Amino acid sequence: MVSSKKTKKTVESINSRLQLVMKSGKAALGYKSTLKTLRSNKAKLVILCNNCPPLRKSEIEYYAMLAKTGVHHYSGSNADLGTACGKYFRVSVLSIVSAGDSDIIRNMPSE
Repeated sequence: MVSSKKTKKTVESINSRLQLVMKSGKAALGYKSTLKTLRSNKAKLVILCNNCPPLRKSEIEYYAMLAKTGVHHYSGSNADLGTACGKYFRVSVLSIVSAGDSDIIRNMPSE
């Protein structure tokens, strides 16, 4: 079992890396724009929230597998993911096109 302190620390590190990406890099928020970046092979990493519909989740995972892109399952809901991105709306899916100053792409797929 993972202690609650450990999971809280990983969530905080993911959120801080995500904030850095939103500030210095490029990210596509939403289902349609994520599919566009996956089809054009521009996405480096895809982040899915935990309450994303199963059919949508499996479709994005399939596209990511074809594009050889990493997928990270975010532990929070779509409201939490939107807040972590610094937005005032819900975000169920986002793809990172350019990481900017963040090291999110190197560290996420291994977790």
